[in-house]
Amino acid sequence: MAATHNLPQSSASPQISKHGVLTLYGFGVRVTMHTGHLEIEDGVGMERRKIKLAKVGHGLKRLICISEDGFVTLSALKWLSDVGASFIMLDRMGKVLFVTGPSAPSDARLRRAQSLAFGNGTALLIAKELIEAKLQGQERLVRNDLQNSSTADAIAVFRARLADAENLDTVRVLEAHAAVAYFGTFGGIRVQWPKSDLRKIPTHWLQVGPRHSVLSHSPRLAISPAHSILNYCFALLESEGRLALSALGLDPSIGFLHLDRANRDSLALDVIEPVRADVERWLCRWISTEPLRRSDFHETSTGNVRLMSHLCCRLSETAPVWRRLIAPWAERISFLLWASTSRSKPQHRIVPPATRLTQSRRREVKRSTAPSIQLPKPEHVCSDCGIKIRNRKKLCLNCAKQATRKNFRLGRKRAQQAEYLAKRAETMRTHRRAIQDWDPSRLPAWLTVDVYVKQIQPALATVAKSQIRSALGVSEPYSSDIRAGRRRPHPRHWQPLALLVGVSPDAPA
Repeated sequence: MAATHNLPQSSASPQISKHGVLTLYGFGVRVTMHTGHLEIEDGVGMERRKIKLAKVGHGLKRLICISEDGFVTLSALKWLSDVGASFIMLDRMGKVLFVTGPSAPSDARLRRAQSLAFGNGTALLIAKELIEAKLQGQERLVRNDLQNSSTADAIAVFRARLADAENLDTVRVLEAHAAVAYFGTFGGIRVQWPKSDLRKIPTHWLQVGPRHSVLSHSPRLAISPAHSILNYCFALLESEGRLALSALGLDPSIGFLHLDRANRDSLALDVIEPVRADVERWLCRWISTEPLRRSDFHETSTGNVRLMSHLCCRLSETAPVWRRLIAPWAERISFLLWASTSRSKPQHRIVPPATRLTQSRRREVKRSTAPSIQLPKPEHVCSDCGIKIRNRKKLCLNCAKQATRKNFRLGRKRAQQAEYLAKRAETMRTHRRAIQDWDPSRLPAWLTVDVYVKQIQPALATVAKSQIRSALGVSEPYSSDIRAGRRRPHPRHWQPLALLVGVSPDAPA
């Protein structure tokens, strides 16, 4: 009897990125269980998709939902918990709506130390370290990437004053003053757009713009695409910070820098402060090397810029990078809080918490180093129409053809101007005089037609056309014909070409 057909066991679903991130969008999102498999349905219209995942070989680590229409069953949430995946619900405008992950062991002493940190000075110590790293990252970006030494020096002054801060209010004030100088420079970065999109975008989209929106007088409700991208990435950061702190047994809502507020994870916002400059540096390099596309953004009637679903999906795939950047800072906070509970013990007897996120203690035992973290690379798109192309190309095939035709027409038109006609005529007269004045006796006896055809001509295939033009003083098309063997140059050019390819009477044939 033939065996029954089983579901194919692939290493991962093709819809899941190589980093284990799957983003759900559209209307009527459904996340349910059926015969032990996680069934997912999302999308819009003809782009509706259905995904079925088994508990083995799925490769899922983060399930991110940016839709507000649909449902997730309790059995589906349990399936995610069993396989160690997290479920995150985000707003496209950069707000974290819901974060859940696998349960982690919790130590009451660590949470008690978190509550007592304001009284014993640990909160101030943690705040100084976080803001010190943040200002250092901002200074590095302004000095190295934006080439603004004056603003970088101003941020360095505020960073140096952190050491003398005696309370959290002073730390917040220094960070705020540095932010004013920093975003004053960062907001002036010019944003690249494809040529076909320039007539479709508002003028204020051509620059990053101020961090605070005129709609909300805060970073919320961004009015420029760059800050809309930042808000969404910072929402990814916040969700990853919450998961990291929960995995270490900390309470994400009890923060030190950010004041207590209902329905806000203040400590998660604290732990992402040192990483914000990394996100901003990544965005700075993105918009300075690759153009954004008008089709990736939607402007509401009030001027608020929102991200389209396909761009949200691409940005969600950067979450694993931000998670690795946040992990050491979350463990650093955990260690400082743990140390504050053990001050009565000798220092050598303090056992720090486990490094569940970075595995740094295991690496120390094995004497191995942590792998370097590479910032994600944006899509390489055509600078004219904005479609995705290969990294080595600047234009897509269609735009390259149009640009070539346009440049060819402009070149032919310019070549017919009186100035260039006279220049070419003088060049031709110079070459004719050189031919008339040339004495055949100047040609070495060994340099014959046979030597040129059999030795010099084949060797020219490896020589750049620019070198031939410089050696002979000829045009680019003529140098190309000489190298390809379509034209044989005048004998007065044979000796310079022989020197160019290294052919001499002593050289082996």
